[in-house]
Amino acid sequence: MAKKSKGIVVQVIMECTEAPGTSRYFTVKNTRNITERLERKKYNKTLRKHTLHREKK
Repeated sequence: MAKKSKGIVVQVIMECTEAPGTSRYFTVKNTRNITERLERKKYNKTLRKHTLHREKK
């Protein structure tokens, strides 16, 4: 039987870099188009400002 692949589109967790553990977002990523880790500015409720969020392992 053939081995099942992980898939092209995977779900990733984005975590705040300024205050780790306080803000997390879930999003999807196409692994064929985007090979590096995602970095986005997202809103952190506890800090009440937009901060940089990076993809966790």
